[in-house]
Amino acid sequence: MNRAARALSRTGCTVALLALAACNGGDAPAPADPGAPPRFALAVVGDSDSHSYQDRISFPEGDPARGGAYRAVTFNWYEILARLRTDQLDVGEWGVRGTRGRIARLLRAVGIPARAPRKEDYDYNFAISGAGCEDLVEGYRQVPSLLAMMDADPVPWRHGAVVFRIGVNSFGTQRALEALGADPGDARVNGAIDACVSALRESVARLHARHPDTRVVLVGIFDNTHWAMHFDHAWSPAALANVGRGLDRFDDALRAMADADDRVAFFDDRAWFHAHFGGRDAQGHGAYRTLEFVDGTRVENTLGDAPFHTTLADGHAGTLVSGRWAGSLLDFIGRQWGLDFRPIGDRELLALVAPAGPALVAGREREAAERTATPPGAH
Repeated sequence: MNRAARALSRTGCTVALLALAACNGGDAPAPADPGAPPRFALAVVGDSDSHSYQDRISFPEGDPARGGAYRAVTFNWYEILARLRTDQLDVGEWGVRGTRGRIARLLRAVGIPARAPRKEDYDYNFAISGAGCEDLVEGYRQVPSLLAMMDADPVPWRHGAVVFRIGVNSFGTQRALEALGADPGDARVNGAIDACVSALRESVARLHARHPDTRVVLVGIFDNTHWAMHFDHAWSPAALANVGRGLDRFDDALRAMADADDRVAFFDDRAWFHAHFGGRDAQGHGAYRTLEFVDGTRVENTLGDAPFHTTLADGHAGTLVSGRWAGSLLDFIGRQWGLDFRPIGDRELLALVAPAGPALVAGREREAAERTATPPGAH
């Protein structure tokens, strides 16, 4: 018996059974309607951009993260798809699953698949806040956990896709962007980019070795020079151009992966933001457009927990901008593989935040003094 197995034995049957229950936790799947068309299975691997905001284990009630006073109406892109397209998309059941890292390692050591960490989320959501590309195959082992789940029930994945949206924690931080701004060939950042691309290549290869019909969406990196969280940092036009060239190294590699395999598609996140919000002017000043909805609601590239900001106070995307992004991704998947998804309309998204009601108006007044979308001038 090896050391890990002996440790598991010492832990005792009770802990092992609890750990197993945690790994397989969550509600039992609802019976399928035999007359309904098959839903499209959609999984995600990534970081806090995709880890469900409504997870009450990672973000307990009263925690200011993920929306603060607006927590009840604050959702990310995956949660929005789960709420608005449950008849067309299969994201798995909502529930508590996973276990602590130490227990997960012990279970894996004796051949029992285990997810970590413990969180409340959809079954097909493997995204973990704080994850980097090193967590795809090693670390949190998102891809091995994903494959264990797919192997247990492979049928849905013959008509499904996995979205990979990861990288910002590996090479999109403020420090990394400043390094690219000074030199787009910065060895440290380029090394992190190359390692991320390598991890993604290995992840896709592993997936297709066992589930060859599953589609893959590779989401490009977001340019955090447009992130409202860091508008107190001034960027010169030359530095902005350098950052763009540096980030191209990642996106170009993902685009090449997609070009080489019709089961793989590349979703350009930087192009999406530019199409919806614009960017900075020739002097490096913010010149962002407003995202307008059919009822007159306007979403600006500002910071705050109310839904009319792009960015929550904790730095994550707000509900309405997440909804537009989710709709664009769904349209993209449909076009890419000839799937007939209903477009997500403005009124559906506005209904998600409608419970805020007067609080939304009060929020506008309360946050009137917040930072605007125009950062300080470059100098």
